Amino acid sequence: MAMRITFSIVVVSAVIVTVFFISGHFSGWSNSDTEADFKKVKLVGAARRSGDEPRALISAEIAYRFKPISKKRESDKLEEGLARARAAVRRVASIRNNNSVIMDSNHIISSSIYRNPTAFLQSYKEMERRLKVYVYEEGEVPIVHDGPCKDIYTSEGRFIHEMEHGSHRFRTSRSEEAHVYFMPFSVTRMVKYLYKPNTYDLTPLQEFVSGYVKLISTKHPFWNRTQGADHFMLSCHDWGPRASEGNAHLYNKSIRVLCNANSSEGFNPQKDVSLPEIHLYGGYVNPKLISPPRPTIPRPYLAFFAGGLHGPVRPILLHHWKGRDPDLHIYEYLPKNLDYYDYMLKSKFCLCPSGYEVASPRIVEAIYAECIPVILSDHYVLPFSDVLRWEAFSLQVNVTEIVRLKEILMAVTEDEFLRLKEGLRATRKHFVLNQPVERFDMFHMILHSVWLRRLNLRI
Repeated sequence: MAMRITFSIVVVSAVIVTVFFISGHFSGWSNSDTEADFKKVKLVGAARRSGDEPRALISAEIAYRFKPISKKRESDKLEEGLARARAAVRRVASIRNNNSVIMDSNHIISSSIYRNPTAFLQSYKEMERRLKVYVYEEGEVPIVHDGPCKDIYTSEGRFIHEMEHGSHRFRTSRSEEAHVYFMPFSVTRMVKYLYKPNTYDLTPLQEFVSGYVKLISTKHPFWNRTQGADHFMLSCHDWGPRASEGNAHLYNKSIRVLCNANSSEGFNPQKDVSLPEIHLYGGYVNPKLISPPRPTIPRPYLAFFAGGLHGPVRPILLHHWKGRDPDLHIYEYLPKNLDYYDYMLKSKFCLCPSGYEVASPRIVEAIYAECIPVILSDHYVLPFSDVLRWEAFSLQVNVTEIVRLKEILMAVTEDEFLRLKEGLRATRKHFVLNQPVERFDMFHMILHSVWLRRLNLRI
């Protein structure tokens, strides 16, 4: 295929992170750590069987067994469980699977969209089996324990609500058994209630975050134990990264789940998580996107985009293609007599340029419409790219190649186009916000990304 597509360094870095995960190169962990733990157990058992173990040691061990489990032992048990999870994923990661699909409890896993499908499935099962999240109860509504559940920041509010009130298996009230600790504040609510319009002064947001971290670190021992490395926040607001600057450890060490996943502005894919941005008008998916047309129905338009001149990328796109070619339907603002979603459903490719920030809700809308997303963005770490092969269901065109956009799209063969469409159908379930939540949906994929970062952390 004569297609020339330039992928950004960010995606390459995400692949490197995934390779390290799959091959078992976790920071601060090796097989010898686990072997040493089990070797100690074997030595004690051998001494007991041989009769050489001192009576005093036996008495002390019996007394110890009936003592309440200390926090240290609980922590050791957590780390041993994580070590077993790493080992289980490593074992299956090296197994080559030639099947196009994998069945798991009536769920079809399409191998083509994953970097390593067997490793992903094993890791997901380990998460379901083990992961426990403690949600801090400190803070008052609406800035904490609340968030927008419709419109452009839906991802933020729906996750906070599900984590607090959902019937999933992951939340625990026993803080000592948690693998990660969630700080349920909403940056979107901070902007609404603390920010003074048109000042661009984000100090009130940063002061709130600083005060919240001080509160939980003073009241509980968990933050100080790791300097926040096993804690996570979540924000879909553009200013989420800036708000996290309110505490240096939160910014540099904690897991930040962000829609604004810009690697040129401090987003670190080795510890941070890219959050999909979803625009749900009224809190629901547009009915036209629930059941897209069958693959056999032709799509008359080559590509489509409609949007304002926000940020540095869109002016380039509109300068080169607005009203220039009948095959590329490029609008700054869509005329009122035309329907946005009708255009998506009639187009082969949906252009998704960055606005003021790197993320765009058009990407998820394109997935729903089974319109191949064409990502036009620099430094954007794509959601779930630690496990998903975005090249299996989207195109990424470097901003410098926008001038060649039609040539690039026309070079996609019909077979390649159908393959990308199949990838879209297979990946859709990972970007759906279900109520109640379902396996492999967006809520679970966010948690899985957090789980992977926790696997890489050894306390």
